[in-house]
Amino acid sequence: MAGQPQEADVLRTMLNRPEYRKALVFCGLIGIPVALIAFWFLVTVNKLERLIWQEWPKDLGWKQAPWWWALPLLTVAGLVVGLVVARFPGRGGHLPAGGLHAGGLSKEALPGVVVAAMAGLPLGVVLGPEAPLIALGGGLALLLGSLVRAPQTEASRGLLGAAGSAAAISTLFGNPLVGAVLLMEVAGVGGPQLFAVMLPALLASGVGDMIFTGFVHWTGFQTGSLDIGLPEPPPLDWPDVLWALALTPVIAFAVHWIFVGGRFTAGFVTTHTLRNTALCGIGVAVCLTLYALTTGRSPAEAALSGESALSELAKDPHAWPVGALVAVLVFKSLAYALCLGSLRGGPVFPSLFLGGAAGVLLAPLPGLGLVPAMAVGMAASLTAALRVPVSSVVLVVLLLGNVDTVALVVLAAVLSFVVVEMLPQGPAIPPFSEPASGRARRPASKRP
Repeated sequence: MAGQPQEADVLRTMLNRPEYRKALVFCGLIGIPVALIAFWFLVTVNKLERLIWQEWPKDLGWKQAPWWWALPLLTVAGLVVGLVVARFPGRGGHLPAGGLHAGGLSKEALPGVVVAAMAGLPLGVVLGPEAPLIALGGGLALLLGSLVRAPQTEASRGLLGAAGSAAAISTLFGNPLVGAVLLMEVAGVGGPQLFAVMLPALLASGVGDMIFTGFVHWTGFQTGSLDIGLPEPPPLDWPDVLWALALTPVIAFAVHWIFVGGRFTAGFVTTHTLRNTALCGIGVAVCLTLYALTTGRSPAEAALSGESALSELAKDPHAWPVGALVAVLVFKSLAYALCLGSLRGGPVFPSLFLGGAAGVLLAPLPGLGLVPAMAVGMAASLTAALRVPVSSVVLVVLLLGNVDTVALVVLAAVLSFVVVEMLPQGPAIPPFSEPASGRARRPASKRP
């Protein structure tokens, strides 16, 4: 208790410093151009994806993209990204097999980040735009700071980079809370000690919510509520909890080994960057082609980040037969592992899609149901991919829009985090994936 007044005094002193208040205002102002540029970046990627994978096949007379459609596209993507990684400052951004990163890139890396993202994401790379957005936002903030001759100390650069990244990532998730929480966890503020305190608190809060929800449902008594009148979701039941305990380790185990496969792929790419990146692009195309040939469906369902496909899956899960769900889980996982170790993008949305697809596949289990199954699958998969349990909970709850599943999401996230931390981590990320500044990164066996 004696330390609390001292900490409060330190905070008060910092807030009273004119240079800190100026930095705070400047970061707020920087958020305006960064958010606008990030918005148009996302719009461009989305429009190109629709043009290439939906409109062009129809314009050429096909009902959907033909089975071979991915082969030329991913070959081009692999070649261009390989050139960027081999020749551009910053190597096109961080390697996604190492998870999300909140820093380490400079304003000189911006062209490579943009080229690698624009050459890969619309052409079918199984990655999302969140990592390029973080790099783009941080780099733009540093560039704007240098243009207005802002102080160039290490602390000010870190503050500017974090502010720019937060502004950019919030445009993707449409929620400032998700962006702020995600970047705090990704930055690792507090280190392992933070997780040692946070995990028990997160788990206890989830169990408390579960018990509270159960007693309200079983007894009929009310204690007051923040409910604003939305339709009541299906009540949480004990089979949901038992299935969450059984399925979470399986899903976390599978996603973890996808990332281990990505790290082995990264080692393969290191031996000859341009050639092997192109080969990985062709390998991704083969996976998408096999999905299309196996199911008779569009290769676009297994390509790209999975953001739009996840929405379609949630709205009409019956449109996906069991064979198609199994096939998309197998071939998209293989393509994801190749992309994680060779191309550029973010790991968030592919892991969400894989977790959601696994949930739809497992939903018919006795006593489970679609919404709880998707909640458990997405939380377990995203936490295993990113190792950020709080951000995973916030993002999955936001996507589901179902308050009654929060306890399941918390349970799955905590259990998934514990499982993957106890598993062998595989090889370290090879040196070629370090930023151009030469700043060393922690090995992949540590928390990102």
